[in-house]
Amino acid sequence: MSFKKSKLDLLIRVRYSNPLPAPPFPPKLLNVPTDPMRYARPEFLDEIAASTPLPMVVDGDLGMPLDLSQWDCLWEENGDDSDLNPDPSRLPKLDPRDQLLLGDPASTPLPFSGPSTPGASTPLTAMPHVPWLRKTEYLSREGSTRASLSQDLKHNQDNTIDISREAQLRDIDASFAAVENSDLASLRHPTKPELTAVEAFEIFPDAEIWANAYDLFRFSERPGDRPPDVEDPRLDCAVLRPMEADGDHFLAYYLTKEDEDAIEFKRNRLARSPDDPPEEEPTNFHFVRDYETVKIEQEVPNEFLLVLDDGMSHDEDVDSKKAGPSRPKGAYYKNIERKMLLKKKRVNTYESYGDKWDVIKLTHTPMSAEEAQEREEALAEVVDPSFPLARGDADADAEGEADDAGGADANGHDPDGGHNEDVNGARHEIVDAVDVFGED
Repeated sequence: MSFKKSKLDLLIRVRYSNPLPAPPFPPKLLNVPTDPMRYARPEFLDEIAASTPLPMVVDGDLGMPLDLSQWDCLWEENGDDSDLNPDPSRLPKLDPRDQLLLGDPASTPLPFSGPSTPGASTPLTAMPHVPWLRKTEYLSREGSTRASLSQDLKHNQDNTIDISREAQLRDIDASFAAVENSDLASLRHPTKPELTAVEAFEIFPDAEIWANAYDLFRFSERPGDRPPDVEDPRLDCAVLRPMEADGDHFLAYYLTKEDEDAIEFKRNRLARSPDDPPEEEPTNFHFVRDYETVKIEQEVPNEFLLVLDDGMSHDEDVDSKKAGPSRPKGAYYKNIERKMLLKKKRVNTYESYGDKWDVIKLTHTPMSAEEAQEREEALAEVVDPSFPLARGDADADAEGEADDAGGADANGHDPDGGHNEDVNGARHEIVDAVDVFGED
């Protein structure tokens, strides 16, 4: 009978390790190439820090123990309460460590020192020297800043501002006169005095894009599949399509395959007129990935789209006839409707999409009658001088119709005595502009 002899005499297989030797120089000398653009900005964690609750662990006395058994007057009916309610003319001696608590931080920024005297305190002549805690330039800057703030506050309290209608009209007229008589060389930047103004622009609403609604999207990382240091002309003509899956709402992101397709799409879009027929060949936008919204701001009152137009140049790729007459020189603005912060959505293979498209074939179609009317109404806000009056009349008519529905009788007479409509539906009441806007 033969036995198969094992190569090893041990019961457990021996594993020999082969660790890598330590580097011959400190790790700080290793050159690891990286792009700073791949890191997120510090503001990315502001929302997480704001939503994190801070632990408040205190004892039963909230950090200030109080033993009421030391005062007999609290437990006796006619006890002496002079310890709790001292005589104002004979105040007890204050501990020097508590003198700082009696000072007003706004009016007296410096700590107190010296003996304790009722109703009087002596401030120090200089700030304490703590070089290990704060830098010396911060100490001097704090004193000058507080002094300037107190002077400005006192100056603002002395000056009363007239906010009447006549004062507002006077200040508006004075602003136009100040601009006409001002010299650009005398203007200085509020925080950078070395900068001077070289050109002035009048500010106008941008009538060319006023009827459009613009949203501002911010990505946590650069979209697309290219590194940040490589230019990508496809990003400014991407398509964001709202999606829904399992009750969650997100956005699908689409880009063109080639740069030439994006450049040709943008050129055709600038050269087109709203009444032009659709293109013969659509532009294909391919699905890239999904993005979910982190934060949505419905109202953006302080951010605008600004276009500085010199009034002379036109785009060479756009037909001058379709571009229309050149507008005057100025800075043209358009408000932003919403702001959204997007981040990449985690891919879930088991997630069911309601209607997912891999490719979008995009063409321009003429506007319908309803879309054209809606665009004209939005554009009238900046091109029609009588728009405020027309809007006021429309609001007054809407209120009048609501009153007619609830207050008119069968003969069309208002119970209060005013005439609204007769049996044939004709109106007899004329709405005055004073009724809409007031006497002022």
